[in-house]
Amino acid sequence: MIKRAYYDQDISGFLAAPDNLILGELTRNSAFDIVESQKNAWLDQMTILRNSLQGLSGKIYFEYSIPRMGRRIDVLLLLKNVIFVVEFKVGEDTYPAYALDQVFDYALDLKNFHEGSHACAIIPILLSTEAPATLAALSATPQNDKLFAPVCANPDTFRDVLQAGLQFVDAPDIQPEQWEQSRYCPTPTIVEAAMALYGGHAVAEISRSDAGAINLHETSDAISQIIEQAKQNSQKVICFVTGVPGAGKTLVGLNIATKHVDKNNDLYSVFLSGNGPLVAVLHEALARDQIRRQSERNKRMKKHEALSEVKAFIQNVHHFRDEGLKDDQRPPIEHVALFDEAQRAWDLQQTASFMARKKGRSNFNQSEPEFLIACMDRHADWAVIVCLVGGGQEINTGEAGIGEWIESLNRSFPKWNIHISPNLTDSEYGAGDVLKALEGRAGVTHNEKLHLSVSMRSFRAEHVSAFVKQLLDCRIEAAQSALAQIKDKYPIILTRDLAKAKTWLREHARGSERYGIVVSSQAERLKPHAIDVRSPVDPVHWFLDDKDDVRSSYYLEDVATEFDVQGLELDWACVTWDGDFRYTPNGWQHYSFKGSRWQNVRQPVRQTYLKNAYRVLLTRARQGMVIVVPHGDASDHTRPPKFYDPTFEWLKSIGIPMI
Repeated sequence: MIKRAYYDQDISGFLAAPDNLILGELTRNSAFDIVESQKNAWLDQMTILRNSLQGLSGKIYFEYSIPRMGRRIDVLLLLKNVIFVVEFKVGEDTYPAYALDQVFDYALDLKNFHEGSHACAIIPILLSTEAPATLAALSATPQNDKLFAPVCANPDTFRDVLQAGLQFVDAPDIQPEQWEQSRYCPTPTIVEAAMALYGGHAVAEISRSDAGAINLHETSDAISQIIEQAKQNSQKVICFVTGVPGAGKTLVGLNIATKHVDKNNDLYSVFLSGNGPLVAVLHEALARDQIRRQSERNKRMKKHEALSEVKAFIQNVHHFRDEGLKDDQRPPIEHVALFDEAQRAWDLQQTASFMARKKGRSNFNQSEPEFLIACMDRHADWAVIVCLVGGGQEINTGEAGIGEWIESLNRSFPKWNIHISPNLTDSEYGAGDVLKALEGRAGVTHNEKLHLSVSMRSFRAEHVSAFVKQLLDCRIEAAQSALAQIKDKYPIILTRDLAKAKTWLREHARGSERYGIVVSSQAERLKPHAIDVRSPVDPVHWFLDDKDDVRSSYYLEDVATEFDVQGLELDWACVTWDGDFRYTPNGWQHYSFKGSRWQNVRQPVRQTYLKNAYRVLLTRARQGMVIVVPHGDASDHTRPPKFYDPTFEWLKSIGIPMI
């Protein structure tokens, strides 16, 4: 069992122990050199705790690890029947909003992801040592899950808060030994996962460990074995990893890449993605986190230094491609390339057009998959390509789908070995016909461990992606059945009022849980609702900035489209529907707004893009979502109610409750 605290002891043992003994244990268990300011902060905390815990029984934990967030709780107290999460701000004379969110986030992490804490009362406390006393009323949150809103305290009121909590809560006493041994099963966002992995945490620390999600570890191990065997046997290997939306494909890729970040190691790997917003958000998040970590060690790191480091670890696939163009003989420095969302690589027409327009290379005769394989094929000894493949995720013109990778291998790289997920034959991956060409090819291995079958994005409900699939496939009974499985843990609400939807989001989000409005990139007639898809959002600010920044998702002013959010997540989402995708008893109708009117989308591939856009939007939320279908306006020929009412009635008929 992983030891999660630097120091833990019964309250009586803590009260009897000298400061130097506790300080020594805290220092020894820290992974970093401890600066004088940290030692002084610990000593101040000990003094306050000794004065406040006299006569109480239970257990105390200092620096309790929250791997999902890459942080530690200052002090955790198990007192009788309550878990107190305490964040100290030594020297602080106010109760900052960011610190209240911080301690709330710690408490939420325990409530959501630590099995021993699920049924317990949890009270987060922000203790500012120089702040004035404030009214410390206890209040449960609307979710009614025994998690209380954060309480403010100073050294004089801290004990009163503890006593009030113990008197307020009526529940069985917590058994510390059982609590410590219970499982921690987090499901981090991709941003949290990247920061934790880059910060040195193992994937086992930041992912669930239950039977339903065990194949996440099995998939990582299977890929690691393929890489080792390729190196030992001097082989060139490509493997295709499939998974349902939110299953952790990107997490698997990041896990492999973070194991091999040393450029001097033969196994040096690079994580590649053509998803520009995802790459930009991860670059910024990792850089900010690196600067924060260095600051906590009293070291300074400049922004450009942090960005330079992370950009070598995570690259835009087009940057990797451009490096390959500079010298068509030299192999890349990496022996292992992990391509996220490989189905989005460009087809021959899109690649050739780009090369002619942007690179001055006419008559370019390779699709992006074929050129990328060719780059790795330059290695004289061995190379591995890992293609992380999402089903039903193609949303943009020129995306080749996974079939082009298979065709490129058959056409130009007969000696490459292929490890393939058996699920690649499923219809949403669009490779069924092409895969038949592999039947007579040598060196093809089907490996069930290369498929991730359980969604990890929504820790409240694993069947959201299945529900969305049935909804979009117009299968009412299957959709109703899927909704029944998730509705108690994953709220989905329907409304026609955007203002009500915004209120619902704010009421349900706790701490720094992120919420925002997402819409189709074709939703051009939501302007009367102050939603303009032609006004581009900056994904970095939208996904990473705080509640007081007008550019952040929290402000509910800027909206993100499928291009901005694919591969990223929100805790709570508002999906606002427009007339571009309309329900009829005969199936969905597809439209694009041109000039002053809607036009039918007749090309099957563009219809697929539009359907997939809504698939992406409807699978972004980890904890719940509200769907808004506007009333329309009979006086506006571009927004008559008939464009919206059938879609609303369809969603209502599935059983989605209304507000």
